[in-house]
Amino acid sequence: MSLYNAQISAGSLMLPESRRIARFMLTHPDEARWYDTLKNENILQKKSPATARRQARLIRNRLETLDETAWQFVAEGEQELALQILLAASIKHSRLLGDFMRDVVAGHLRRLENTLLPGDWDAFLADCAKRDAAVAGWAESTRAKLLEVVLRMLAEGRYLESTRSLRLLSPLLHPELIRYLKSRAELSVLAAMELTH
Repeated sequence: MSLYNAQISAGSLMLPESRRIARFMLTHPDEARWYDTLKNENILQKKSPATARRQARLIRNRLETLDETAWQFVAEGEQELALQILLAASIKHSRLLGDFMRDVVAGHLRRLENTLLPGDWDAFLADCAKRDAAVAGWAESTRAKLLEVVLRMLAEGRYLESTRSLRLLSPLLHPELIRYLKSRAELSVLAAMELTH
């Protein structure tokens, strides 16, 4: 089993889509209803059914790493909280994202370096390839797409000023998120988000 996968490339935090999927998941649909709703009702409002399926699967897989309380936050919570819960779910679902935040983003802030550098991603993937040989086989296009999505997630989560400037911001975590993660002993996710590793 690979440590890392490239599934995250299917989309960033996707707040509007995630709100719709979270609301739907709270109704506990069976598989038949899940597929029927995705296919016939097009709840993600995508032109391409393949895109809708891929994104819905990714969002569902992320949300399933957390519980119904988190789904409720995503479905109905204020934007900042919903985005941070989605980032927590994404960290749980993608070790690649979590490790990048722990190894690269936290490292920069510790050293008082306020901007990500173009070479950071390649150096990070080289380290990942030492832990998981499969990473070395990823196509250049996959690596570029992953970087694009990770940077967008960091910008959406307010860890980056923008995907253009790459200027790092210190995280301001929502008290409700901190309470939620502590109550479920999700301390490694919290540490990744607080950048305290």
